[in-house]
Amino acid sequence: MSTPTPHPLVHAVNVTKSFGHVEVLKGIDLDVHAGEVVCLLGPSGSGKTTFLRCINSLERIDGGRIWVDGDLVGLREVDGRLHRLTDRQIAAQRRDIGMVFQRFNLFPHMTALENVIEAPIRVRGESRADATRRATELLDRVGLADRRQNYPAQLSGGQQQRVAIARALAMRPKLMLFDEPTSALDPELVGEVLAVMRELAADGTTMIVVTHEVAFAREVADQVVFMDGGVVVEAGPPAEVIGNPRHERTRSFLARMRAGAEHG
Repeated sequence: MSTPTPHPLVHAVNVTKSFGHVEVLKGIDLDVHAGEVVCLLGPSGSGKTTFLRCINSLERIDGGRIWVDGDLVGLREVDGRLHRLTDRQIAAQRRDIGMVFQRFNLFPHMTALENVIEAPIRVRGESRADATRRATELLDRVGLADRRQNYPAQLSGGQQQRVAIARALAMRPKLMLFDEPTSALDPELVGEVLAVMRELAADGTTMIVVTHEVAFAREVADQVVFMDGGVVVEAGPPAEVIGNPRHERTRSFLARMRAGAEHG
């Protein structure tokens, strides 16, 4: 387990978000310290993915504040008033945040290697030689050294997701966000992606993971956050939230997950 730093890398205070008349986030507070792994658990529709997207300014929050490494996300404060950042400024903030989605979102016309080097060259201005060197190392790290010239259509879902992880890591992010990275995979391919994520956690990568993989959360997370109905029901170490939950909503959710795993 990681040793918390004095100031959180991610500091979210009273975050709210609505889509039309539907209030999806109802005041979320969360601190994540550098090197920590935080897993967000909860039923579908509980607001987990929306909150993750808010951290990366893929959704604009309606209320509250989110800071990443001391920077206010998506906003700047001038004389006590908040102003939206421009699209260019938001894009600059996103350079330090890697995100891996349910669907792999690889460029289909590019090889695995080309997918990984694209952003470092275009966004960070790295030379093709340097980007290629690092991409080759990252693809090797995720077990795909021999697949770097393959196109996404030539890769399994698990392999595509591992390329997506390498692509996110290529930007040298301070923070990695994972939005149910195994939910679109066939069951036999889940393990290979979780293995890469376990290694990242062991290396001290700061990660926020939306997942239904309760065993993974129990094993890897420093902190588990159970969300339901747009609120944090309970949060704490996995031994507490998963091993000895205080709230009936958490207990019933975990019981359903266990029953699904046994019948799956």
